[in-house]
Amino acid sequence: MESHPEDAPSLATLGTAYVEWARRSADTAYYARAEEALKRSLEARPGERGNGEAWVGLAALANARHDFLAAKRWGETVKKQQPKTWSVYPVLIDAYTGLGDRKAATAATEKFAELRKGVPALARTSDLYRGNGWREDALATAREAADRATQPAEKAEALHRLGELAWERGEPEEAVAQFDAALRTDSGHHASLAGRARALVALDRTDEASAAYQRALEQLPRPQYALELGELYESLGLDGDARTAYAKLREMVAAAKKDGVDESLVLARFEADHGDPEAAVGLLRAQWRGQHRSAAVADALGWALHRAGKSEEGLEYAQLAADTGVRNASYAYHLGVIQRALADYGPARRNLEQAVRTNPAF
Repeated sequence: MESHPEDAPSLATLGTAYVEWARRSADTAYYARAEEALKRSLEARPGERGNGEAWVGLAALANARHDFLAAKRWGETVKKQQPKTWSVYPVLIDAYTGLGDRKAATAATEKFAELRKGVPALARTSDLYRGNGWREDALATAREAADRATQPAEKAEALHRLGELAWERGEPEEAVAQFDAALRTDSGHHASLAGRARALVALDRTDEASAAYQRALEQLPRPQYALELGELYESLGLDGDARTAYAKLREMVAAAKKDGVDESLVLARFEADHGDPEAAVGLLRAQWRGQHRSAAVADALGWALHRAGKSEEGLEYAQLAADTGVRNASYAYHLGVIQRALADYGPARRNLEQAVRTNPAF
């Protein structure tokens, strides 16, 4: 870059690398650098003249900022002009998933698997199966990805996926083992620290869990980890420590917002259970109006409405989350609690039992 400061391909590569670094470090300040590099790349050579990778980079940046509509626009622009560009399909999968467009996400995953064989395609296919609730298929594909991965970062990501699947099946010991394997493979895979902490809580190893969460927050300061740590402290009666963790969450959400990152979902989850449920409803209605209609948003909005005393309306969204087919104990629990509040006791009992069967430690 020093010798060729306006080289379009190099600028596109640099911008995309900044996006990836921000994702791995949770340093959202790098997104501004990514945007600058990618825009410079397009100024040097427009996307229509063969610089599709800069458009892909902008789509990845938009996904990282949780602007899924923008990611979809950039990604579909590339797909329309260069349909065999394999790198566009992962960003489209993320965008479609964030928008709740399962049909489009499935088609993009299938196209990616056609164009890009190997571990990346297996990983995306496992995620697709997981999102559809096909646990056995997701596990088999994730294991194949882990067996075939050779690069440390790729191997660690595959092992992390196995840990997440074990956690969702209600197998915390297996989850800890997989997260530990991921960290041995790549000590910089900090998301596995948080996954490990979550599983340790289920095993009642709370001191270890607290230390793991603290280390995760030091290495990868994500608001979700602060929320989970605060909830752990609250469950232990450490209300002062919980307030400190929640204050940290708010600080991180505010800092991310300055860098163009929308963390409304995690903030709303916090507000629904520990703050102002009406504020949570406002945040999530805005997400829904912005076409962010994933199962996660539907579940969170349904629960926030219930917590705000609007269970009948909340039921609609909680049911939408459950109807996606994803095997998520929290979704089943939220739906069951809402149904019970509405005196619909039969379905409530079935969903609460389903939550426990899915993951007793959720």
